[in-house]
Amino acid sequence: MFPIAFHPIYKYPVPEGHRFPMEKYELLPLQLLREGIAEEADFFSPEPLGMPPVYAAHDRAYADRFVAGQLTYREMRRIGFEQTPGLVERELRIARGTVEGALKAFDTGVAFNIAGGTHHASRDTGEGFCMINDQAVAAQYLVDHGKARQVLIVDLDVHQGNGTADIFTNEPRVFTFSMHAKNNYPFRKMQSDLDVELPDRTDDSSYLALLHTHFPKLIELVKPDFIFYQAGVDILATDKLGRLSCTIDGCRQRDEIVLATAHRLGIPVQCSMGGGYSPQIKTIIEAHSNTYRVARQL
Repeated sequence: MFPIAFHPIYKYPVPEGHRFPMEKYELLPLQLLREGIAEEADFFSPEPLGMPPVYAAHDRAYADRFVAGQLTYREMRRIGFEQTPGLVERELRIARGTVEGALKAFDTGVAFNIAGGTHHASRDTGEGFCMINDQAVAAQYLVDHGKARQVLIVDLDVHQGNGTADIFTNEPRVFTFSMHAKNNYPFRKMQSDLDVELPDRTDDSSYLALLHTHFPKLIELVKPDFIFYQAGVDILATDKLGRLSCTIDGCRQRDEIVLATAHRLGIPVQCSMGGGYSPQIKTIIEAHSNTYRVARQL
């Protein structure tokens, strides 16, 4: 049906009580298989990405220090994970999954990464659970290798894609669009090509109306031949780190707007799953599964 990047290392061990819900990376593939949304043959296991594509999006010194385990305690505290070789392997596999998925999407129309959407990683630093910006690496790869003329990154995570905005500040071939909670992390935001800031407690009707207003205009303005979609489900009212008031159905309708428009226009899409921090893991899995359900229906 469509390719899905996944590797068991995505579920990286974190201390008990850590606020990042790593178990979702193990449970989501199982849910997709149980429902028949995906089959075993749809999954591919990415190898770690080589460094040249990483250097194209990130400062070489930062990337080399991360891979060598030489980031400072302060840098890793800002990221929120313990620095280990396993974490490096995880990030490089996620990045490879997004690059490979993007290339596969030219044939299949859409491709997914069970993890990814690491949009807080900027050119020379990591933060907010993000070390290597998988969609930025893949977008730069596509334009540098002549695979895409104009890329649109659609970031609908509740938090601004500040790292993505930073990386593509001077790259006209990649247009960055972020619709996010105004009063939420990161508190020092970067300038995307288009930012739509949402007040606290924005509900389904207001959220979807804004997306309906902006997304078609963006397609007409940018004329992308490839879309990267960051589909964070932390816009839910239940999310501990969200501040918005969207429902699971509203989140699904959001996915429909993006994926159905791209499908209708024949624009390939790579989708990374982004954040989700609702107290009940079943809520996170249900919201993420909806993105795949929409794609299968299309």
